[in-house]
Amino acid sequence: MPNTTRARTLKPMEPFLAPWWARGPHAQTLLARWLRSEDGPDFERERLETSDDDFIDLDWTFDPREGAPIVLLLHGLEGSSDRRYMRNVARELLQRGVRAVAMNFRGCSGEPNRQLRFYHSGETSDPGLVLKTIRERFPDRRLGAMGFSLGGNMILKAMGERDDGGTGMLDACVAMSVPYDLSAGCSLLERSVMGRVYSDYFMRSLRQKVSTKRDRLAEVLDMDQVDGARTIRAFDEAVTAPLNGFDDADDYYRRCSSAAFLPEVRVPTLLLHARNDPFLPADSIPEARAAANPDIRMVTTDYGGHVGFIQGSLRKPDFWGDRAGAAFLADALV
Repeated sequence: MPNTTRARTLKPMEPFLAPWWARGPHAQTLLARWLRSEDGPDFERERLETSDDDFIDLDWTFDPREGAPIVLLLHGLEGSSDRRYMRNVARELLQRGVRAVAMNFRGCSGEPNRQLRFYHSGETSDPGLVLKTIRERFPDRRLGAMGFSLGGNMILKAMGERDDGGTGMLDACVAMSVPYDLSAGCSLLERSVMGRVYSDYFMRSLRQKVSTKRDRLAEVLDMDQVDGARTIRAFDEAVTAPLNGFDDADDYYRRCSSAAFLPEVRVPTLLLHARNDPFLPADSIPEARAAANPDIRMVTTDYGGHVGFIQGSLRKPDFWGDRAGAAFLADALV
């Protein structure tokens, strides 16, 4: 059943109040990683087989009530269902009577996937398969999604590239800290010291993934180029682009950046973004495109970092973005 409720007619949101001790972009980004609780709801794992002889691992929470809406959670680059932001939002959703299912992208569930390709920012067939499966299994339930960073880019593109703007796939959506312009985001990471620290963190994980399939990848990739990749852009040039049919990294970024797909979204959608997000320049936030679409509510804050949005105190931190996203989805779906 399509949701005809426009995003801006849903309940107003409380303002985000960044504490004095966590206003910088890196304080918000890094402290959120440490201060979010490790506790979360118990997950039950399901393995979904794909048509290309691969698999996607899903982690389900319990059903809080009969007929409860379901929200698909999509993590960021090199994340998983174990990330604290995923578990925290799953808990917030359960408290509002919504069941959560966390999707682990290919190769992110603790076990290498079977195919050579992994996942990327514009890979929409896998979340499409998951959402189709949930729809078929629970045809009478409302269905939402919340994507973080890369996962947010993925779900926005998935809606915007469909003829129906996503209404046949979802009833509501939230995306937090999205790299709306992939090229601009990579450039920002490349030109700052902390950006290179973040890139190095991701690159260690990405190189480990390549090592598990090195012999097979050597048949289709230039491994000297792969080994020489020191930035995310260089990795995308050497690995992501050739494995997924893109001409090069620039072609990948151009075709997969979600900003271009926002005008076509027809699902009530909340976008949460901080102007001091260290993964995207403030002038690349697509505020005008979001404002022109009545189905999108974009909330930008001066502070918040990347998937941060910490407020409260060090002893009792509060994660505004997690609560705001869960509240929006519960309002739209319950």
